[in-house]
Amino acid sequence: MRTQAEALGLEWRSAPLDDATRLDAALRGAQVVLHCAGPFAQTWRAMSDACLRAGAHYLDITGEIAVFEGLAARDIEAKAAGVMLMPGTGFDVVPSDCLAAHLAGQLPDATHLTLAFQASGGASRGTSLTIIEGLGQPGAVRRNGSIVSVPQAWDSRAIDFGDGRPRETMTIGWGDVSTAYHSTGIPNIAVYTAVPTTVRLSAIASRYVGPVLRSALVRRMLRASVRGTIDGPDAATRAGTVSLLWGEATAANGATVTARLRAPNAYTLTAQTAALIATKVLSGNAPPGFQTPSRAYGAEVILEIPGVTRSSD
Repeated sequence: MRTQAEALGLEWRSAPLDDATRLDAALRGAQVVLHCAGPFAQTWRAMSDACLRAGAHYLDITGEIAVFEGLAARDIEAKAAGVMLMPGTGFDVVPSDCLAAHLAGQLPDATHLTLAFQASGGASRGTSLTIIEGLGQPGAVRRNGSIVSVPQAWDSRAIDFGDGRPRETMTIGWGDVSTAYHSTGIPNIAVYTAVPTTVRLSAIASRYVGPVLRSALVRRMLRASVRGTIDGPDAATRAGTVSLLWGEATAANGATVTARLRAPNAYTLTAQTAALIATKVLSGNAPPGFQTPSRAYGAEVILEIPGVTRSSD
């Protein structure tokens, strides 16, 4: 942090998340916190507590369902403090949340929402560590308004992300299982990601070795490997890859609408959307309480990012 801040000529402060006194001192005078310390399941509570104490708006770049739901449960508390809580200001969930809201606007009586994405370019160290935390855990979908557990790779389907070549996808416990419901009210939601067949089969196999994957020893070994070998996609990789998203909303009478987004690499997009939302908050546009990107700023906010395009069938 110090190296990054000083290279940009910025002030920096450091405080451990488990020391409330030092954390409060670090946040003194802050209007907004963009929380980037994951895995967020381990860090969101302490930082959101500090933001509520400080009266600072809370943003993060999580993709973890438990974090979204935990912060949603603090809605009344946040409104009383005049603080906005908006997790998921990165690739998960800004583009997919805006796509969900767009589809709901096109089909207001939709009962089912399916979202899918293809993100190329490799994973960062933080993403890899978060994946390790989820190893051996079930997936998730939303049914009749409630989040329910399903097996890993519970369903698969071929999806055309816009180039006429359908790709194999599988269900994943992505953040939109939580946030798309808050944004649209659509009660049945599933999210898919494009994967090679080998990855889908490995996900299915993981259902049967969950206890091993959840063991402390295995996780320590995997964390050490990630920290020693993964830095994340470099600038050239990010510049040369894109993110593709697809969504479909369906009504009880069978009416269906679909739409797609094309956007920069997921990590580039995360920096862009998080900075855009932080700028809006600093300008005073921060409705208090728990918010999703589209609920606070509309389905079109993703189109403010250079290089993002949206199309409909």
